[in-house]
Amino acid sequence: MKTYHSTTAAVTFLASIIYEANGLTRTGGKSDVSATVQGSSTDRRAFLGVSAASLLLGAPIVANAEAGADTMPDSLDVNDFLRSGMVSQPMGVSGQAGKSRPETGVVLRDGSDVLRDARSGSVAVEVLVGADREPVFVSFESPWTVAKGAVFDVECRDGKTGDGAFVAVTESSQGKALADLPNDFFLKRLFDPTGRYSFYGPPTDIKVKKSYVNPKDGSEYRFLELTFSNLSQSTNSEIPRVAIIAATIPSGTDNAVMLVSGSNASRWRKGSESDVRKCIESFRAIQAPKGGMKARAKKRGNSEV
Repeated sequence: MKTYHSTTAAVTFLASIIYEANGLTRTGGKSDVSATVQGSSTDRRAFLGVSAASLLLGAPIVANAEAGADTMPDSLDVNDFLRSGMVSQPMGVSGQAGKSRPETGVVLRDGSDVLRDARSGSVAVEVLVGADREPVFVSFESPWTVAKGAVFDVECRDGKTGDGAFVAVTESSQGKALADLPNDFFLKRLFDPTGRYSFYGPPTDIKVKKSYVNPKDGSEYRFLELTFSNLSQSTNSEIPRVAIIAATIPSGTDNAVMLVSGSNASRWRKGSESDVRKCIESFRAIQAPKGGMKARAKKRGNSEV
């Protein structure tokens, strides 16, 4: 089975590519890159590429971008989505009258795209979290490519099997610790009528099998392992699914940032569990440098998110 990881050589090589692409200079080694990232004049795109190099436990580095469109409409042609799992850009008149997109709570920072290195599977993006729109750097490793289309925010998926992972952001935790939050606090964002898993109708038979907290890099991460069923539009039947949620509350924020990954139960038993667990284990969400400019939300359609 393919392993997704980064090496020291890859860090140096990919950082060089990102710096050159952003018109920056780099005369020294990896320490010079880190110093530039920490400076007040940090370029946002450069940060997305190289800040992962400073994370512990093999956090990903991104070079070759698999990015979606710069703007996304707020509705989609349901028939088109049923055929391909995505909507062509730009959308036509039929798409404008389509179904509203799922709500994940994700707000991309202006100038940020979902980037994935095709060789390592490393994914990185910068999002804005909470009422104060604190910048947060999100990274994880995915064997699936970046999903493109109106229905997706930050998501990687296999269009044929439905296996994949997506990022979601909860409501305010009201100052509670991760361990003290009920399971429903995390599930609400996913299974509400506007949630990502409710696109074709409300999921059924939702069961949390495990819920636990593990530390990573000095931060707490909450994990939930669950099963549920949702409607298949192709067969009009309930399909059992398995998913794992990883969640953390980044410093400076009061909202949990989550990575959700899963597959249908049949594929889970046949080996997709390994890909899902690797993806979940690689997830990191950390406070990003603010820089000197006000953080602005990326436009979706004709308006800011």
